[in-house]
Amino acid sequence: MTTLKKGDKAPNFSALDQDGTLHQLADYKGKKLVVFFYPKANTPGCTAEACDLRDNYERFKANNYEILGVSADAQKAQAKFKEKYDFPFPLLADEDKSVIQAFGVWGPKKFMGKEYDGIHRTTFVIDENGIIDEVISDVKTKAHAAQILK
Repeated sequence: MTTLKKGDKAPNFSALDQDGTLHQLADYKGKKLVVFFYPKANTPGCTAEACDLRDNYERFKANNYEILGVSADAQKAQAKFKEKYDFPFPLLADEDKSVIQAFGVWGPKKFMGKEYDGIHRTTFVIDENGIIDEVISDVKTKAHAAQILK
C-alpha cells in the first residue's frame, strides 16, 4: 500500500482520460490538484464519491483546485461514467495501472470474505509545486469534498 505521505513529491504520472487526452503532473503546476483513486466506475461507493466532488466542483475551482479521478477502467467505461453523471473533471483510464502503482494504491483487499488485489480508495491532495499536501485513505464517499475543503 501507499508509502507516500504529506511532504513527499508527487509521482510524475501521465495517463489518458476518457477522451484520449493525455494528463500529466506538469500540466497542473501552479494549481492544487486532487487525485482521487476509486475501485470501479459506476459502482455505488465510487458514484457517491465522484458525485459529491461534482456537486462541490465550483468550491474547488474557487480555491484553485483541479480534480482528476483515476481507476483501471477502460476509456469507454470512464466516458460512460463521466457522461452519465455529468462530471466536470477528467477520469483517467489507467488500464496498465502505471499511475495506480506509482501512487501505491494497488494491493490486497477483502470483500465478502474473499481476498483479491484491487485499488484502495485513496485521495491525494497535491500543492501548486507538486508536493503532496494530504493523503486521505479513510474516504467518506458521501462527504468527500468536506474532507478536502476543510
